[in-house]
Amino acid sequence: MPRPNNPNKYFKTFKQEGDMKPSTKDEVKGKFHEVKGKIKEKVGKATNNPSLVNEGSNEKTAGKVQKKIGQVEKVLGD
Repeated sequence: MPRPNNPNKYFKTFKQEGDMKPSTKDEVKGKFHEVKGKIKEKVGKATNNPSLVNEGSNEKTAGKVQKKIGQVEKVLGD
């Protein structure tokens, strides 16, 4: 069976990280920080560590803001 001249042509449909729009990146990063913040909050509560609870709450809020910014940018057209 002959090998294709350019095997990369079969993978052009897959998005690479560099192909992602900035608004989408903001949404994804925001959701990541939101989830990470929730985890920190729960661990802080379970270990009775108020500073970790506060840190988690702050990170969760920042993640929500970043996610919302990405959504707004998407609506405005990047």
